[in-house]
Amino acid sequence: MKTRPPIVAILGHVDHGKTTLLDFIRKSNITDREFGGITQKIGAYEITTEFKDYKTNKITFVDTPGHEAFSKLRARGANVADIALLLIDGKDSVMPQTAESISHIKAAGIPFIVVINKIDLPDTNPDKVKNDLLKYEVLTESKGGDVPVALVSAKTGTGVNELLETILFIASDLKLTYNEKNPVQAYIIETKKDRRGIVASAIIKDGTIKIADTIYVNDQKIKVKSLINDLGKNVSQVVPSNPFEITGFDEMPEVGSMIKQAQTIPSSLVPNSLIPNPSPALTLEDVLKIPVIEKKLPAIIKADSQGSVEAIKNSLKDNTNLNIVLLAVGEINKSDIFLAKATKSIIIGFTVKTSHEAESLAKQEKVIIKNYQIIYELLDELNEVANLIKEKEEKEKNLKGEAQILANFIIEGEKIFGVNVIKGKINLGDELEAFRKNKPIGKTKLVSLKIRAKTINEVKKGQEAGMIFGPPLDFLVGDVVKSIL
Repeated sequence: MKTRPPIVAILGHVDHGKTTLLDFIRKSNITDREFGGITQKIGAYEITTEFKDYKTNKITFVDTPGHEAFSKLRARGANVADIALLLIDGKDSVMPQTAESISHIKAAGIPFIVVINKIDLPDTNPDKVKNDLLKYEVLTESKGGDVPVALVSAKTGTGVNELLETILFIASDLKLTYNEKNPVQAYIIETKKDRRGIVASAIIKDGTIKIADTIYVNDQKIKVKSLINDLGKNVSQVVPSNPFEITGFDEMPEVGSMIKQAQTIPSSLVPNSLIPNPSPALTLEDVLKIPVIEKKLPAIIKADSQGSVEAIKNSLKDNTNLNIVLLAVGEINKSDIFLAKATKSIIIGFTVKTSHEAESLAKQEKVIIKNYQIIYELLDELNEVANLIKEKEEKEKNLKGEAQILANFIIEGEKIFGVNVIKGKINLGDELEAFRKNKPIGKTKLVSLKIRAKTINEVKKGQEAGMIFGPPLDFLVGDVVKSIL
């Protein structure tokens, strides 16, 4: 196994210096004399640091437009970044998009560094930034937490070397490795069309891609025509964590798609019953489908004012069955949709508008948005969901057995249902609750239980049996019966 460089994404509020920082880092590593200027922009680039005491001295930066693109990639299943930088203006401190960025980073579950920028200005205040971050449960090292802080000036370069070393230090703990002979794992981060045809920018995380290799992106088969590195140079192969451009596509691939060497079965050849549904955000009803061990309703809440945010936060603080992914001021926007998609959240708006772009994207991504004008209606519905979760947890803790209806037939005038026991056991005489698509449809009793015409008293997980219920219910194939202790 070889060590690969860390892949780093920068998130933060607009105008807090992300582009300036990226430009300084890149220009300090590439001279105009050596490479004829920086003309190649492929969405990511690799730099070489001066530090020699680590297993790698290289770092790859993903140059994406902030948290929206970061979450968009994650919503497609592309776990590109290993480390995030939360960039904050030392004068402005935490702003709305800073708070959103925190939510995106936490949802990704990756380590991050707080980067306080513009320390060259006289009115910068790092201590205020650290204190403001406490409100968002970001505890920096000087405030009793473990989140490192880097003080930098993206304009002058002060502190940038220290930041780069901190990145390498965290990467050494992550033990990022790869094997050139492993199957290819690469992700598309940008796409475009130019004189070369369709061009995809990508980052590789495992394996190796070479010129003339055959690769697959979703259903599309591609023969690699060219590979171009982040300096605009043609290369014969790419290895982790190289950023690169690739040509050879007949159709434009989707951002976030994974590049593989093995072909997946085209969806047109897969029976409909085997095609997984898109992964939509959770509706209030869908929450009952979550396994008990992780049963919490993930929610993104946007409100009209900081006062409303505080009121909602205080009212929900004791609701342990809710996972508030983001609670912020402002209209519902595209960034919220991508975060909801990535975290399977519902979006709740309190007296705020939803942008037209967000409405359209929500329909496309199957994200549920619920709007409220009266705060107690919002709180009542969320608390109702919490009570449903609690009730469901209690029932599932006491679940004795569960069986699914596979078929039904009539023998000697008696309606018999063929079932498969999928959990625990069910006994003759058990009181049962019936469900259709996780919604209760009635209660009944098991009055007859047979396997191959032989009457039995008990059926266990993995067994199939014939059941007669009384009173009879209008069961459909796929319905479920549960025995609760």
